[in-house]
Amino acid sequence: MLHFNQFEKSYFDHLVLKIDNIKIPEGIFWIKGNNGTGKSTLLKAIAGILSFKGDIAIGTVYLKNHGVSYRKLVSFAAAEPVFPEFLSGTEMISLFTKAKGLIPGQAEILVNEIGMKAYINNPLGSYSSGMLKKLSLVLAFLGQPKLILLDEPLNTIDAESLEVLYRWINEKHANEKISFLLSSHQPLDGLKLPGLKQIIIEDKKLNLNF
Repeated sequence: MLHFNQFEKSYFDHLVLKIDNIKIPEGIFWIKGNNGTGKSTLLKAIAGILSFKGDIAIGTVYLKNHGVSYRKLVSFAAAEPVFPEFLSGTEMISLFTKAKGLIPGQAEILVNEIGMKAYINNPLGSYSSGMLKKLSLVLAFLGQPKLILLDEPLNTIDAESLEVLYRWINEKHANEKISFLLSSHQPLDGLKLPGLKQIIIEDKKLNLNF
């Protein structure tokens, strides 16, 4: 599903991650590592947000050679999402659906299920951190990605929304074969995510613990 080819990411000549040649199969994966080991950096690189040496592919679509096609296959929700405060939630969804491709009724279903309907038309400047987190999750699940990256998805969302998130992940993986990479300091519930596998970042490398 995900192929790293001579991947290296450094900041100011300080090597953060080096992944020579690893293939990660389809599935649901929990990326674990101590603070500063590069979990968020890895997800942002896979999302095509950060530059790096080497290349990454989803299937046969390589980020460096097929940037637009690649980015349509991957969705990313940041740990602390930041959006233009003057836009509404509805306007952000509209922008994303134009970029990712609209499935009729998909956005309305996601908004309703995660409990955003009452304020989705309000300016984002009025949103709490939890409301912004919910919006970022909705945006990540829009369209038809092959891979969804969730950075600290458990932060700032309530217990009811967490149950919805677990269900979305399971349904997307079972019904649409979408894979997930989740970075979380908080324990993920393996009982609610059957088949959850671990990827550990240690010594600037990935260790596939499965």
